[in-house]
Amino acid sequence: MSDLNTQRRQFLKTTLGAAAVAIAPGMLLFDVAHGNPQAAASGKVRWGMLVDINQCKDGCNDCVTACNKENGLSGGTKSTDPQWIRKISIKDVSTGHEQSLPMMCQHCEHPPCVDVCPTQASFKRADGIVLVDRHRCIGCRYCMMACPYKARSFVHEPLENQNPDVPRGKGTVEACNMCVLRIDNGLQPACVEGCQNKAILFGDLNDANSEIAKKIQSVASVQVRADLQLNTGIRYQGL
Repeated sequence: MSDLNTQRRQFLKTTLGAAAVAIAPGMLLFDVAHGNPQAAASGKVRWGMLVDINQCKDGCNDCVTACNKENGLSGGTKSTDPQWIRKISIKDVSTGHEQSLPMMCQHCEHPPCVDVCPTQASFKRADGIVLVDRHRCIGCRYCMMACPYKARSFVHEPLENQNPDVPRGKGTVEACNMCVLRIDNGLQPACVEGCQNKAILFGDLNDANSEIAKKIQSVASVQVRADLQLNTGIRYQGL
């Protein structure tokens, strides 16, 4: 990147970020809804999930349904309908074997969405959860273009009957937040609880004694697009 582009990007971050603060001083999306969970987030923890593809059944949408219900999403599948988690199918062209898996924000250690956001609306908590502050989001959608997993959605229409714990807004970008409010209250994400096949394991990747850390050490697991070296918080077994 040239020096000129670097200076331009820094200028955008500074000016637009300041404007966002002026519009809503001291107000962050998760400050308002959750009493500032960032203060409770610890860098000693790295929340993550291990998805067992062998247990993820084709045609099953339990995780999607649970996510939609928890976060007040319509459940529509049009290109303009927000989807925080979606089921996708992949096919081995050499064997014809197909597998079904859930795709959501991968909660990268090095999130591209955060890097390109000019207003710092996209940010990563100390515990690895990647979030969007809608009060800072200007709807530029740079983060959507930067995400290699197509995990972010843009809210095109006014919203009604929202879940007060998950405030959303027209003209902003949103994505899976790993059910951050539930986590901060000692619960598991909705998709984990909603999966009848127990295909999703949630826990602290940094805790060697946690169930998920032990499982990752004992089975083969992969990151989607590991070549990008983003160190995702979502891992897949059997892929």
